[in-house]
Amino acid sequence: MRTGLSQFPAAPRRVQGRVCALGWPRTTNLQGQRAQCLAGGRPENEKAAGVKRNSRERNASERAILGRMLGSGSKVRVRGGKPADAVALARIFKEAWLLAYRGIIPHLHLESMVRQRSPEWWRDALKSGDSALVLEMAGTVAGYATIGHARQRGPFQGEIYELYLDPLYQGLGLGEHLFEGCRHALDMRKLSGLIVWALLDNTGACDFYWRRGGRPVASAFTKIGGERLEKVAFAWR
Repeated sequence: MRTGLSQFPAAPRRVQGRVCALGWPRTTNLQGQRAQCLAGGRPENEKAAGVKRNSRERNASERAILGRMLGSGSKVRVRGGKPADAVALARIFKEAWLLAYRGIIPHLHLESMVRQRSPEWWRDALKSGDSALVLEMAGTVAGYATIGHARQRGPFQGEIYELYLDPLYQGLGLGEHLFEGCRHALDMRKLSGLIVWALLDNTGACDFYWRRGGRPVASAFTKIGGERLEKVAFAWR
């Protein structure tokens, strides 16, 4: 699972105007793209699609083994992140972001973003706050999420900033475990309502949040590496 944007971007701007029946803000030229996102995603460019297809094929046998492990009762849990997780989280961030955003975020900028999230960066971040949750499968770190107060004032007080799984562990239902762990942690903080932002081109994330019951409530544009990209807010009350 590869969802969300960055932990620390500026607060997004809410789109003014009516919202259509499915929740997508009305525009003149993007309605078809949004419909394709909900229907399973618009076609990726050939190079990016080939890279992702090859990655999925390489991991197919490993996922089959993991699926059998899950079926045999292997322990899955969500816990708070700690500095000792830094190396694992830096690796997961790199592999998940390259898989999710290659062909969406310009290549050089994407590589730069990955380099910034070094083990040292994660170690400092994990020392300074309690926003990170880690998903473990049979004692191995398989994914992470970062959560906290919503960055934009509104009816949704809690936010999932990032939620990513190691590509090896994707497609096994672990994303739902991590998502529900985030919701529980936000409930424990007495934060009412949840919002998550995802890039419109990240169709896997859009589909994941839709299936979890989130509905689009706003959209905004952001520049990443000189590319103007649309992001969509999914919300739960």
